[in-house]
Amino acid sequence: MAVRLPQSESLGVSEFLRNTEASRKMANVMLDESNKSSLGQFMTPVCVASFMASMFDFDAQRQIRLLDPGAGVGSLTSALVARIAEFGSGFSISADAFEIDEVMRRYLPDNLQECRIQAELAGNSFEYKIFPDDFVSKSVQAISAARSLWGGELPGYTHCIMNPPYRKIPGNCHHAAGLKSIGIDAVNLYSAFMALAIELLEPGGQLVAIVPRSFCNGSYYRPFREFLLKRSAIVRMHLFASRKNAFKDDNVLQENIVVKLVKGGCQGYVLVTSSTDQSLADMSHVSFPFNQIVLPEDAEKYIHVPTDSRSDCHMYPMAVRYSLADIGIDVSTGPVVDFRHRNDLFFEPADGTVPLVYSCHFSGQRADWPKIGGKKPNAIAVNADTARWLFPMGCYVVSRRFSSKEERRRVVASLFEPELFPGFPAIGFENHLNVFHSRRRGLPRNLALGLVVYLNSSLVDACFRRFSGHTQVNATDLRLMKYPSRDALVYLGDSAESLGALSQEQIDDLLRKVIDEQ
Repeated sequence: MAVRLPQSESLGVSEFLRNTEASRKMANVMLDESNKSSLGQFMTPVCVASFMASMFDFDAQRQIRLLDPGAGVGSLTSALVARIAEFGSGFSISADAFEIDEVMRRYLPDNLQECRIQAELAGNSFEYKIFPDDFVSKSVQAISAARSLWGGELPGYTHCIMNPPYRKIPGNCHHAAGLKSIGIDAVNLYSAFMALAIELLEPGGQLVAIVPRSFCNGSYYRPFREFLLKRSAIVRMHLFASRKNAFKDDNVLQENIVVKLVKGGCQGYVLVTSSTDQSLADMSHVSFPFNQIVLPEDAEKYIHVPTDSRSDCHMYPMAVRYSLADIGIDVSTGPVVDFRHRNDLFFEPADGTVPLVYSCHFSGQRADWPKIGGKKPNAIAVNADTARWLFPMGCYVVSRRFSSKEERRRVVASLFEPELFPGFPAIGFENHLNVFHSRRRGLPRNLALGLVVYLNSSLVDACFRRFSGHTQVNATDLRLMKYPSRDALVYLGDSAESLGALSQEQIDDLLRKVIDEQ
């Protein structure tokens, strides 16, 4: 039975949606926490569901064929039924709701039956089917059948609203094999759900999904971005400050985005909205041409999410237009994976070892090594097994591969100086670092110091946040960024050398001077 709440407990929201919200909260408490985390189950609060439903257009369309994969207790379908009622009467709605979790399915029939009652009160009709099936497997079968020699018929949904599960897909599981058999390359269930929904929509069908922002960048998601951009148009994106705020009941820290797609749509301007949290009280609205969302020259098809019309970081200044290859610099992930060399690691340097540096060994813009008594080793033995993973001693720039959304800057760069490690012929960089080098050798010191200044600038931070919404800073992301010329970086390094320790204001002033003089 659906749970009823007194009118006073949720003013401004219809009793219909308040009841659905109450069942969501009860189911959330009953879910097994370990399964909830492993399955990526984060149910949609009613305010977010209503906001998502408001993104749909109906125009003169009266026959609504709705897909709700991962339906939960029915929050999204309920919100959409309430939204359609605002358009008037005469709508015929048929909904397919997929939900494999038994706890949530206890509440789903009552809530969908309530959708029928509310639709009829508004002069509309509502029919539904509940599928206790794995949406991915079921959809793969349907799409395969439709493409087979004998043919098959796809549902041809007109609308899809979803909050899919957020769980990685192992490369050797049946989901990965099934998806690849129909031409979908997905590394996470949420991207698989989105790709399958696009395939199941009719031309012109609309998809509104709340998903992690991680698909917007990174090489793993490039096939999915290419799939999405080839088959649909991005109409709108809404950015929440963090998933912690969008899903307050759950311990979720990644950034969330709500995206609206139209299958086979003509790509035009993209409306970008943003808010701090699910209340939407401070929502901003800005429209951008598509060439500022996906840069035309970007082979990786990164999806940028600009939120400020005053910001020009969608286009780097003319002085910042060079690739790392142009200026003779490489960037790589630190090659030492410590658990593979457990027997070669030492907490204190000893004969036959060289320094091994982790992110904890960098404080501000300089290295701080060794850290005796800490949790991480400080040295690695030099032998036949480790030699190939070491760099010759030299001047390098390092940045952490993982950062917190709440940190002041997403990219934090530090200088590795050989003078701090006298007598050592080589250095080991642990896998949680990114390393800037030149063909696996050190950089000239003034060039390296200039690169540290640039990477720690507010310009880099603003541009990086436009396409990256998760905590990982990939070497690929750094490789695809634009940089000042080699001469400009050397100038930045020489200027920084004369000033000593730099504040954020000094860093930005130095870079601004370089940009203005070009």
